[in-house]
Amino acid sequence: MAIDVRALSRTFHGHGRVCRALDGIDLTIADGEMVALIGPSGSGKSTLLRHIAGLVPGDHGDISIDGHAVLRAGRLARGIRRARACTGMIFQQFNLVGRMSVLGNVAVGMLYKVPLWRSLLGWFTLSERRQAMEALHRVGMSIYASQRASTLSGGQQQRTAIARAMVQGARTILGDEPIASLDPVSSRQVMETLARLNREDRITVVVSLHQVDAAMTYCPRAIAMREGRIVFDGPSGELTPAVLCRIYGAGAAAALVAPPSDPAESTFPAVPTRASLPNLEPVLA
Repeated sequence: MAIDVRALSRTFHGHGRVCRALDGIDLTIADGEMVALIGPSGSGKSTLLRHIAGLVPGDHGDISIDGHAVLRAGRLARGIRRARACTGMIFQQFNLVGRMSVLGNVAVGMLYKVPLWRSLLGWFTLSERRQAMEALHRVGMSIYASQRASTLSGGQQQRTAIARAMVQGARTILGDEPIASLDPVSSRQVMETLARLNREDRITVVVSLHQVDAAMTYCPRAIAMREGRIVFDGPSGELTPAVLCRIYGAGAAAALVAPPSDPAESTFPAVPTRASLPNLEPVLA
């Protein structure tokens, strides 16, 4: 089991109000699944992902990833580093260092497994840089390796963030609205990259989306949230207008769904397998 969530609750207090952001969430996601997390703004999607990633504690509940404890009784578990090491988090804002090269940003994913002195200096071996370069190649970004990250488009930055998660060795990738700020072409490239890594490397992917058509196109399973609770969990093909009205409110379905496209029609280059990688030595020399 890749992700196991039990009785997770989180309440926020402010301005004299009490907001139950997560209300007794029970959820399991199997190894190798690709799951869309949908729902209106404020439904708890981002809060749930941040708890699964071990970025924040909860009020109650347990979470584990790949058998490693993340939360126990709402508290961050001892040894949480093991869970974080196998989990990659991709944010809407990309979280790259603009002044650093694209290759350097990807290599940062290895910091947890290199000696402290090398992490402070940002010094990586040829083998580590080769691994970062291979990850960039697999997401179609190797030609930009020496550029500053600040020169990339939004979609290119997001694919660089995916490559960083790959060199981290993540077996689970969590995406918090990774295409919310991207144009349609870039959005499709990012989703296709995630979908192909899911298929070919069997990486578990959970991605929160406002675009229901993208959820239906790329994610076989959809989990919908509303007011901190799961209100739908099933095949994304069952997200009918009637179901979407229950999730988003009356009259929302027609505006939310476009006919899902066929991923097989993509013109974006296929993600290369490791066996098909070119000789990268001249680039790294």
